[in-house]
Parts: sequence; C-alpha cells; structure tokens
Amino acid sequence: QVQLVETGGGLVQAVGSLRLSCAASGRTFRRYAMGWFRQAPGKEREFVAAISWSGGATSYANSLQGRFTISRDNAKNTVYLQMNSLKSEDTAVYYCAASQIPAIATNWAPVVGHEYDYWGQGTQVTVSS
Repeated sequence: QVQLVETGGGLVQAVGSLRLSCAASGRTFRRYAMGWFRQAPGKEREFVAAISWSGGATSYANSLQGRFTISRDNAKNTVYLQMNSLKSEDTAVYYCAASQIPAIATNWAPVVGHEYDYWGQGTQVTVSS
C-alpha cells in the first residue's frame, strides 16, 4: 500500500512558477514509477508527466511545450513537478500517482491513468491571467 500526499499548489499569476511535491509513504518508493495528472473543471483527467523509478526516463504531455519538469528524490520518497511559464489553461487539480514497475521494465513511465495503482488526493493550482 502506498499513500501519496501532494503539496505546493496555490494561486499564481500567469507566467509565474510553482513547484508541486508528492510525498509517498512506505519503504518501497523505488518500486514505483511516478506520474502527474491534472483535471480542469468540466474536463477529463489528462496526463502531465511521468518518471521511471531511477529518474532515467521521463515522459511529458506534448501540450506542455517544455514548461514543466518532473523529478524525484528516492531518498526522500518524493516526486516533484516544476511548472514554469504558467498559463491560465494550466488551472486544474493536480494529482500524483504511483505505478508498480513490471519486473523487467526498468524505464517504465506510463502515460495513461489506468496503469497507475495509487493516487493522491490532489492539489489545486489556479493561474490568474
């Protein structure tokens, strides 16, 4: 069982930056790829970014155009999402998720929600224009 707690959300002006953190419980953090998803009001949840257990592989939504960076610190059981040049369309609830790694998939960093086993409660990010 993995519990995930997101922090770092809030209100920010357009073109500003925020860094989200997601702290995971347990001693098996290295066994999980981690991802960030978001859901805006009235829209479906969408993939934002994912990172493999080692941090050696990452994936991003094409729409982000290089503005976001995912990273992780396995010693701290924490994954981060650095968000720069924020736009009003980035306003959403951001969710952290953990995906158990298949035995041989060392670069496992899935981009679809159904590949994830655990989810956090989410943190609100609001970007004012």
